[in-house]
Amino acid sequence: MLTEEGFNIIAAVDLNWAIGKKNELLVSVPEDRHLFLKETLGKAVVMGRNTFESLPGRQPLYGRDNIVLSRNRAFSPEGVTVKSSMEETLEYLKKYRGEEVYVIGGESIFRQFLPYCSAAEITCIDYAYDGDRFFPNLERDPEWELTGESDEETYFSLAYTFRLYHRTA
Repeated sequence: MLTEEGFNIIAAVDLNWAIGKKNELLVSVPEDRHLFLKETLGKAVVMGRNTFESLPGRQPLYGRDNIVLSRNRAFSPEGVTVKSSMEETLEYLKKYRGEEVYVIGGESIFRQFLPYCSAAEITCIDYAYDGDRFFPNLERDPEWELTGESDEETYFSLAYTFRLYHRTA
């Protein structure tokens, strides 16, 4: 656990805290994509190999230090820093201040990094999809509290809010 400033998490979840299905996002909301770009540009983004491989063209995200956790030693895409363990990744991330690091998925990466995070920017989609990957439900976690929420917005008929959670413990 980081003692002072932890990392950030950014994710979009449905009513059941699902984040994806078959290695794809559940839905694409333009304002959510805009927030993701605005918050992560110029920062370090940490993801698992499956998340990286789901990116358009399997290319690193432009303008960010892309760090991918993978146990596959042969995995070495250009423009990506690959680490094979949490320990290696945490050591690498020491060169950043906590707020300069965004954990972007998938499910196992979120779960592994949650203890090292102090803020979570969650886009909450008001719909229950048939997801097969989930984010830990921060509403049920006593170590996290909701500290901010936008007004409800819509994309066509899909309602969503942007929520900010902070670690309390």
